[in-house]
Amino acid sequence: MNIETKCLHAGYTPKNTEPRVVPIVQSTTYVYDSTDDVAAVFDDPTISLIYSRFENPTVMAVEKKIAALEGGVGAMCTSSGQAASLLSLLNILKAGDSFISTTAIYGGTINLFAVTLPRMGIECIFVSPDATEEELNATFKPNTRAVFGETIANPALTVFDIEKFAKAAHAHGVPLIVDNTFPTPILCRPIEFGADIVTHSTSKYMDGHAVQVGGVIVDSGNFDWTNGKFPEFTEPDESYHGTIYTKAYGKAAYIVKARMQLMRDFGCYPSAQSAFYLNLGLETLAVRMKQYCENAMTVARFLEAHEKVESVNYPGLESNPYHELAKKYLPLGCSGVISFVIKGGRSAAVRFMDSLKLASNEVHVADIRTCVLHPASATHRQLTDEQLVAAGINGGMVRFSVGLESIDDILEDLKAGLAAV
Repeated sequence: MNIETKCLHAGYTPKNTEPRVVPIVQSTTYVYDSTDDVAAVFDDPTISLIYSRFENPTVMAVEKKIAALEGGVGAMCTSSGQAASLLSLLNILKAGDSFISTTAIYGGTINLFAVTLPRMGIECIFVSPDATEEELNATFKPNTRAVFGETIANPALTVFDIEKFAKAAHAHGVPLIVDNTFPTPILCRPIEFGADIVTHSTSKYMDGHAVQVGGVIVDSGNFDWTNGKFPEFTEPDESYHGTIYTKAYGKAAYIVKARMQLMRDFGCYPSAQSAFYLNLGLETLAVRMKQYCENAMTVARFLEAHEKVESVNYPGLESNPYHELAKKYLPLGCSGVISFVIKGGRSAAVRFMDSLKLASNEVHVADIRTCVLHPASATHRQLTDEQLVAAGINGGMVRFSVGLESIDDILEDLKAGLAAV
């Protein structure tokens, strides 16, 4: 199937007289014919269902669909994108280990990596997304176990050079994890460029309607966990009947271990109802992403030509420093998120924002409806103007997430907002 068809049909195939739509299995519990049947599923949870803390038929259908879209051997949904980022790393890291991440990632993930994980004894080594191969290779340590980056960074909108970072990671025998939230597999499939694990905040474009928070981890099945650096995959797991994941589950060792070990212990699994809503969003993902990109390019070009706009950051623009990487990794478009700076600083940006009628002023992004955020007044409100500059946040910066309304209406709203500046 082509990816447009997978959005509709992958993950669930009804049998004779069964529901056409993925059914909501609203149950925590599953019944067995005998004690031996229960024992068997605890020995190998892939043969049947145990408990909805870490597997549920509705959620599993969505997991299969997302794995098919990304080209992986398996996927595991989580209760948030942050949970997906956390578990993707904890599945291979322990106290005393380190990993590498680019600095161009979501602010909440930076806090997770720079504050919370170090409290667990895990070090994050931050590098510039523009680091040369030599600079990147120099950051590896003997205890480095993974590399992490975002395809399109939120909110920096830098484009991650997947092949460069994959080459470095694999040269040092560790996997590359890529957060693919903004492009979704419609615009970019990182596994095809060498990524080993892909994560998403499904709360964004995959859901599209802002009705549920969620995340997902996708396992490519391509990484060799038997290279000697990951004994947790090749030695018996005493917490799970001495299971050796690489022997028992082969290419799916990573994602099975994440479910059997981490989801069992952390329990951050989404509800069946949430997965049902997510699936509705996935069914129209291919159609929506095309329109997001088309609308965003029109908006970006309009803003770039406007006399009251100081600068526009959108990788689809020829003037953008990441345009060449965007052509390579994102040939179909760069999603619907744009950031731009209005002349006049913070006060001008606030007047612009407060004059918008169509765009919603909200702490969200990648919605079906156009939404807007002023970082200096919201997520970075506690900083002075000098601190904003040090953090790379211009007081006049606006993050604009283009929705699926008529492009004429979106442009009229922008014109009205800029006229008030």
